[in-house]
Amino acid sequence: MAWYADWFDAEQYELVYRDRDTADAERLAALIEREAKPAADDTLLDVATGRGRHALVLADRGHRIVGLDLAPLAIATARRRAADAGLSGRASFVLGDMRHLPFEPESFHGVINLFTSFGYFEAETDHVRTVREIARVLKPGGWLFQDVLNAPYLREHLVPFDERVVDGVHVRQSRRIVDDAPGGPRVEKIIVLRRGTGPPDTFLESVRLFDRADFDRLYREAGLELEGTFGDYDGGPAGADRPRLILHARRPPRAPASR
Repeated sequence: MAWYADWFDAEQYELVYRDRDTADAERLAALIEREAKPAADDTLLDVATGRGRHALVLADRGHRIVGLDLAPLAIATARRRAADAGLSGRASFVLGDMRHLPFEPESFHGVINLFTSFGYFEAETDHVRTVREIARVLKPGGWLFQDVLNAPYLREHLVPFDERVVDGVHVRQSRRIVDDAPGGPRVEKIIVLRRGTGPPDTFLESVRLFDRADFDRLYREAGLELEGTFGDYDGGPAGADRPRLILHARRPPRAPASR
């Protein structure tokens, strides 16, 4: 089983990422609204939605959104949380693979892909296919927001090791950058969780590191145009000293028919 199918469907995932709260999602939602300016009746797609953290914030702000994820537990959790929050009328969630989006062409006004939910695959062709799929389901003039780790900042500030206790579970994380990985440089993290004296659970994260030039190429090949970049969730400028690389791209509008 691929690491992402195993880890993102694990109950322990939310324990490790408990600090990624709604406040971060609200800041990013405000940035998306300010820059992309989605209309009230637009339909949005959240690719790799996870447990629906960003999708539910956008739904609560009045948008209609569909969340897609490969992990059955994540989708079930997102559906339950939407129902509990009274948001099922604006937020729906479907099981699917970002490389083969189960939607008709030109179905969405906007697509989001957030919290480094890109770069999972070993084959570069799968990353190319994913961006092309996103472009395919965007309406002409539709927009894309992607949020990933900023590779230069990560190289400078990588934390090789940390550990903490969360709800009685000892969480140990070790990280390294693998520059000679097939398909391009990756950051790898090994997560070991142990409760009491029981056997540990071990999970892997392995994410391809992309820079601005990589996204320029991916977007251009998919027929998207990069409109702007940001370095944090408040919309600060992108740069090597910023923790995130947030990209705003757009599918060009359809040219008017000649008479």
